[in-house]
Amino acid sequence: MITEESIERLKQMIDIADVVGSYLELTKSGASFKALCPFHGEKTPSLIIHPQKGFYHCFGCGASGDAIKFVMEYEKLTYPEAIEKIAGLYNVSLSYTDVASNAPKSSLLEKLSSFYQKRLESEPNALEYLKSRSVHTNMIERFEIGYAPASSETLRFLEGGFFSQNEALELGALAEENGRLYARFIDRLTFPIYAPNRKLVGFGGRTMGNHPAKYINSPQTKLFNKSKLLYGYPLAKEAILKEGKIIVTEGYLDVILLHQAGFSYAVATLGTALTLDHLPLLSKGEPKILLSYDGDKAGIAAALKASRLLANHGKEGGVVLFSGGLDPADMVAQKRIEELNRLFLRPTPFVEFVLQKSVESYDLSSPLQKEAALKECGGFLRTLSPLLQEEYKPLLASLLKIPASLIRTVKSPRHPLAPPKEGIGAGGSELAEASLIKTILEQPRLLEFVLEYLDSEVFGVHQAEFELLKLGEFEHPKLLRILLQERIHPLEESVLKEQLRLMLRHFYSKKLKEIAANKSLDFKIRAFWLGKIRVHLEKLEKGGLVPYESFGAL
Repeated sequence: MITEESIERLKQMIDIADVVGSYLELTKSGASFKALCPFHGEKTPSLIIHPQKGFYHCFGCGASGDAIKFVMEYEKLTYPEAIEKIAGLYNVSLSYTDVASNAPKSSLLEKLSSFYQKRLESEPNALEYLKSRSVHTNMIERFEIGYAPASSETLRFLEGGFFSQNEALELGALAEENGRLYARFIDRLTFPIYAPNRKLVGFGGRTMGNHPAKYINSPQTKLFNKSKLLYGYPLAKEAILKEGKIIVTEGYLDVILLHQAGFSYAVATLGTALTLDHLPLLSKGEPKILLSYDGDKAGIAAALKASRLLANHGKEGGVVLFSGGLDPADMVAQKRIEELNRLFLRPTPFVEFVLQKSVESYDLSSPLQKEAALKECGGFLRTLSPLLQEEYKPLLASLLKIPASLIRTVKSPRHPLAPPKEGIGAGGSELAEASLIKTILEQPRLLEFVLEYLDSEVFGVHQAEFELLKLGEFEHPKLLRILLQERIHPLEESVLKEQLRLMLRHFYSKKLKEIAANKSLDFKIRAFWLGKIRVHLEKLEKGGLVPYESFGAL
């Protein structure tokens, strides 16, 4: 049993945003984060993560709890298993009440990996292959490369270690067909695959014979999901954070040889296209993402799909394609390290790559084909921010050999150029007020600036929410609801000032009418305030701002 002391020690170290962020892509929302809830189907984020308070809450399905609860629910683990999982993430050693019987034992996969590594030492064909690919001995050890022998040898090893067949089947070490058990990996080089928390979850294997499937991976299991994993990530993580970049390749040997050449921030997808599920890992530390793909038809198609995904999510980086049938591993083997370095220093930006390759797929000598190319590329551009749309319009016009005026772009709904001037209503429309509040929630530094000009009295619909902002209650449910509503868009700072001006103009116009109609007020007091308000309104009409003024008990 894990001791309470070590559990408490671990809890003090846990950052819930780190833990949840290792599973989901998080977006900053003021002092909190938001994400798509994994516990129910949704298209807009309703899961809020509170780092300061250490808990999460979903406004869609009601799921809530701390980091341990999240891991339990997401991974379907028991409480002790979730503790051990998080301890692995933080590289923390846990204490147990009975070390002999309760300390974690080496898993079946770890034992199997050791068996494969030992078996490689006596397999000359596999060693010769690695030598032919210029893989150094220290890289074989670092990446724990092994060799899976005949099925019967693996079965004998598992039986000798008293591992249950059910466990071996559940973890993908064995397979079963017509009641016959056999090893999943046979006559293959093995590449252990680790989760980001450094837990061994599966293997990749390259055939040493003539098997039609040159590479295979472990099957989908409770631990192994190839769409969420990147080969080599735990070994690359430190360099990724230090260098601020990550190279994404297509193969195990590409990763190993790139690390050998000093590019220790290289990882690989596991025989699958880059997907949304990879983004949480790729986003850690916000590195520049370099796609390193083969220059054949399949490689270009994969790079194009990945570039669209990364461009749409505002990721920085680009694409490096390798021609002549070469890949990064080949170039390292040929000692073309400087050439590799130059290629990685000059990637083709994602948007540029998408436009170039999309246009190349059409016959531009045909007007109809050119129109189809314009439609496809224009549609892609319109998924980007207004700034990027304008930046890349000249490039697309040049590629298509058409005037830039023919390329239609749209304003991003997230960055409106001006708030609506109609329908301001009492103290500003509900949507305008909510947009102002959301802006402050996402950029708390603006609160002090806004307070120079507004107070709750200026608001019509959202007075209570603005009071919560003033009190610093950024995680109050009323404010979180505003954060989660996609129809409410934060404002750029220039637009924020215009919104303040419109709200103040409405507020003072309303006060002017109220005071002018209040015959119970002393004449001098009424004249003083009417004069002051008219000065404020004159300045506001000219486009300026005036500080908020309280009218007390008037």
